[in-house]
Amino acid sequence: MITKRAYTFVAATLLFAMSGCKDFTELEPLNNLSETLAFSTPENIELSVNGVYQAAAVGEYEGGAGRGYPFGAASTQQGEMRGEDMVNLQAFYAFTYESNYTTVTANNKNHWEQLYALINQANVMIEGVATAVSQGIISADVGAAYEAEGRFLRALSHHELLVYFCRPYADGNGSHPGVPYRTVAVTSGTAVNENTSLGRGTVAQAYTNILADLDFAEQNLPTQRAGATHVSRATSGAAIALKTRVKLHQLDYAGVIVEANKLGATGASPFTSSLGGYQLEVSPDEPFLNNSGNRESIFSVANSAVSNGGVNGALANMFAGSGANPTGAAGGRDLIATSPILWNASFWVDGDLRRELLHFRQTGGTAAYALVYTSKYRSYGVFADWAPIIRYAEVLLNSSEAHARTGNSVQSLALLNAVRDRSVPVSASFGTTPPADLIQAVLNERRIEFTAEGRRWPDIHRLGVDPVYGTGGIPAKIEFASLNGQASYNNLNPPTIARNIVAVPYSDFRFIWPIPQSELQANPTLAGEQNPEY
Repeated sequence: MITKRAYTFVAATLLFAMSGCKDFTELEPLNNLSETLAFSTPENIELSVNGVYQAAAVGEYEGGAGRGYPFGAASTQQGEMRGEDMVNLQAFYAFTYESNYTTVTANNKNHWEQLYALINQANVMIEGVATAVSQGIISADVGAAYEAEGRFLRALSHHELLVYFCRPYADGNGSHPGVPYRTVAVTSGTAVNENTSLGRGTVAQAYTNILADLDFAEQNLPTQRAGATHVSRATSGAAIALKTRVKLHQLDYAGVIVEANKLGATGASPFTSSLGGYQLEVSPDEPFLNNSGNRESIFSVANSAVSNGGVNGALANMFAGSGANPTGAAGGRDLIATSPILWNASFWVDGDLRRELLHFRQTGGTAAYALVYTSKYRSYGVFADWAPIIRYAEVLLNSSEAHARTGNSVQSLALLNAVRDRSVPVSASFGTTPPADLIQAVLNERRIEFTAEGRRWPDIHRLGVDPVYGTGGIPAKIEFASLNGQASYNNLNPPTIARNIVAVPYSDFRFIWPIPQSELQANPTLAGEQNPEY
């Protein structure tokens, strides 16, 4: 993150992780390590690396307490509030939901700043372990594995920036302005100048850098980790899985298939991956009931009772109601509910387990109506839900779409059925007969499977110029005040509910977010590269 603080370059900016390295696995925290000390012993290096993951989960909000940026509750909510499948209930995400953001609104501003803060921490880690290798503190192989973790997080972060602040790759094959791909750690005045002279480049150039980082990560990360870290720390399988997502955004469908096949998305169901041991769980709620021990989660950002986004940044708080929740506990904030747009959609069949196992109706609480909330996150008051980044279900559906778009309907249907059939009644299965529009069926399944995981906006974004399957921009949405109680949620006899928040066409400047004013004031290069009309 390049801000005015970087120009003054006070001593605090020389501290690794800016506020010290805290280990989210509940070890004794090691605070305020200097950059040199952080990489002086194998033990300190491990703590420092854990600090980078903790920053991914919590981040800062307006320079203060954490709120779940850049890969916690806040970022997950942003992915939903930019779409139409969940409805905003309070002021927290109103600017995002109603497309009224500016260069100074907090949600988009903090998303940019905290993503670049994480990128900088990843770069500090990469440079620090390189020095440790050169000094003989750790071996070259250990150093390469740590570097691969940093490059995985760097790639993940830059792709997130592309999805929110840039036009999609499909528009002009990546020829539109991208985001600065920062690979130099801000640990000196020289590094500040180097980063502030770095322009946006193109979307295509950023994707080239992302894939280079992920290729390195695939080759140098372990295929297995012990216990919970198999999900909470990057692995080779996580790098491959993320490549299936990245290549899908690039419209590289053949590439998606190649990467997904590395993880077992080939042949017939049941699909399993020999690399990493990934497979779908029998029940769709298992990845959320058992964050660290399930076989479906490929990479998640960990939270714990002692390291989390707090009351304003925990997943259960952000997504749950304030009345009695599925466990009988209270503690939600009535901020976001599932929208009738999705709940009543004709493609979401009655009897789908994802309705009853992953949603609940609230009749009490501060919200005035009987709303439907997600129950994917249930750590009420403890704040220990992990933020799902990528699951095996996504790898299968990424591959299913790629096969459908390249004409292999048999394999596409097999992959789609693997995800769909674990949740829908037998009578609703597609069986061996592909639906009339297989691509649309896959896209519909994504909306159901990944609701409340922040994946709606990335799909709207990547399909922005798709003449058949795109939404044409930001879809029209339901305003909370237009809901009229439990009757709004009736998938068998859907009522007509006005979408009072009008659609934003793809051609509108608001389809993508502005570079924050804080960046423009501090960075002379980007000051002249703002997104048009902001």
